[in-house]
Amino acid sequence: MKNIIKLMRPHQYVKNLFIFLPLFFSGSIANVELFLKAFIGFCAFSLCASGIYILNDYRDIESDKEHPKKRLRPLACGAVRKKTALMLMVLLFGFGGIIICAQSLSAAAIILTYVIMNVAYSFQLKHVAIIDVCIIGVGFVLRLFVGSAVTGIHLSMWIVVMTFLLALFLALAKRRDDTLIFLDTGKKLRKVVDGYNLQFIDAAMMIMAAVVIVAYVQYTTSVEVIGRWHSEHLYLTAFFVVVGILRYLQIALVEQNSGSPTQLLLKDRFLQLTVFAWVATFAWIIYL
Repeated sequence: MKNIIKLMRPHQYVKNLFIFLPLFFSGSIANVELFLKAFIGFCAFSLCASGIYILNDYRDIESDKEHPKKRLRPLACGAVRKKTALMLMVLLFGFGGIIICAQSLSAAAIILTYVIMNVAYSFQLKHVAIIDVCIIGVGFVLRLFVGSAVTGIHLSMWIVVMTFLLALFLALAKRRDDTLIFLDTGKKLRKVVDGYNLQFIDAAMMIMAAVVIVAYVQYTTSVEVIGRWHSEHLYLTAFFVVVGILRYLQIALVEQNSGSPTQLLLKDRFLQLTVFAWVATFAWIIYL
């Protein structure tokens, strides 16, 4: 059971918290009814996402065996049989689909789009440089749209843009880790590594980091946002965005450890405090 749970990668559910962002940014996070709807969407999306993770692991068994960390995954190390993994994948897709269809058909269509996109990613698109990181970015945006669909809250274009850019930044950091492994060991764990090198990735990360910060500052100083919250102080939260991105760049470029954004967030105290401070400051300004 421990290995089956590990195969589902529940720690990755942190990404699905983006489903709650429409609630948070609309000032409705305390609305119990809407929060429960978002939570149901979160659960359904998480089940389907686990199905995708299993599919990815199944497809990458041989390459994962060569990876210094991924070789410990349940399928790669043989802790879970292939047949068991495939049966679990079908069950996860089924339960996730039933839950979201009962909640919102539009949200179900978005999750179906996410599943189809990631199936294409697992079989082919993850081998195409730039397209691979763009798909990761779109996946985060689809999480936002699921949150919007189940709650009926309109999404700001700024939130969509910032989420996509931030996800690209994190995806590039992951590719940097794959490239470093190739340079250090000579093992090409992903075919897509041929389309990247450190100079390109570092430059792309710098561009994404800069654009995310500019987009966030523009969002917090826009007339629309100031008028909605009757406050000109949201720009102060940009401090934590800048610090968080700088810390992530430090981890990637100095510490050379950017393989899993989720694991970093769960382990790095600096990032955790920065995210907490951003959430607390933003919430204090718009809710109090």
